[in-house]
Amino acid sequence: MQVHELGHVVLFVKSLQRSAHFYRDVLGFHALETPERMRGKVMAFSTGRTHHELLLIEVGDQAPHPGNGPRAGLYHIGLKVGDSDEELVAAWQELERAGVAVSGMADHTVTHSLYLADPDGNEIEIYIDVAGSDWSDVDQVLAATRPLRL
Repeated sequence: MQVHELGHVVLFVKSLQRSAHFYRDVLGFHALETPERMRGKVMAFSTGRTHHELLLIEVGDQAPHPGNGPRAGLYHIGLKVGDSDEELVAAWQELERAGVAVSGMADHTVTHSLYLADPDGNEIEIYIDVAGSDWSDVDQVLAATRPLRL
């Protein structure tokens, strides 16, 4: 078997309305039409690349969170917002206007990244590919993380 691409991510969320606002209105995903029988329970989103890249399933406010820090399970989701620091700065400014805190910034040699949390505490990496970087160069991809200054 050969996987061709990562097709989509499915997240359990405590509040579908709150998470839909974040992914649609803050991050700019396009919400897809939800069948009547599923409304209020699930919502799918796409950037237009494929049928859907993100699916949210509401599990309610009492659902436990798996925790943060080293553990088995999801670490973060990376979302590319462009190919220049100017595009990353523009995304940062949009996040600030929306009241979303950036918890970290990193220069990964091949990417420049901002880190934030979605409403359920899932870590999101917003990044740009650095011009001239070579993703086939393992030394670049695994280079030590440096502080990012924008």
